[in-house]
Amino acid sequence: MSKDNNKQREALFSPKNKKLLTNPLGRDNPINVQVLGICSVLAITVQLRTSLVMAISVVAVMGFANVIISLLRKTIPPRIRIIVQLTVIASLVILVDQVLKAYVYDVSRQLSVFVGLIITNCIIMGRLEGFALNNKPWPSFLDGIGNAAGYGWVLLAVGFFRELFGSGTLFGYQVVPDAFYRFGYENNGFMILPPMALITVGIIIWVQRHRDRSLVDIS
Repeated sequence: MSKDNNKQREALFSPKNKKLLTNPLGRDNPINVQVLGICSVLAITVQLRTSLVMAISVVAVMGFANVIISLLRKTIPPRIRIIVQLTVIASLVILVDQVLKAYVYDVSRQLSVFVGLIITNCIIMGRLEGFALNNKPWPSFLDGIGNAAGYGWVLLAVGFFRELFGSGTLFGYQVVPDAFYRFGYENNGFMILPPMALITVGIIIWVQRHRDRSLVDIS
């Protein structure tokens, strides 16, 4: 019995399946490599807290959406597959939005319409169309979680630098000592403007592509 359980465990977390989780964090990152989902990075990364909530929301939506579409893949008529995918995503986004309003209402207000825009996030639509429609539920789930996590860490990185240098805070708490301000340090107001989000993402992309030269060929 234990041998069977070990075999099932090995099958679930085979090297191929592990790559579905790990590759989007690096060499197949949807933002750094495929340059997708940039709009939300520009819009909601002024604070680290909103970045974290958006990242968790996308992980939940993409993970479950991939599983649902994978389960339905053999029953969805090809001509209406996009409509079905949008319906599934919209339903999950509505659930996520209601949870945010119930438990983190202030963050929900800050995110505003951008939670709803998860519906049209090209990363989610791309994974549903390119992976979930052609694979079983478990690999689809891993692919969804992996790509959402790859998207999420970039959000958090951008949110970290923008809030730290733009407001001197992290998660709303001051981290830059008052002594710095007394010696003339000032927060960089440019960091909280959308152009700086684009510049920060550009720097992250440059660092990753410089570190892994093969990504230049992929792009």
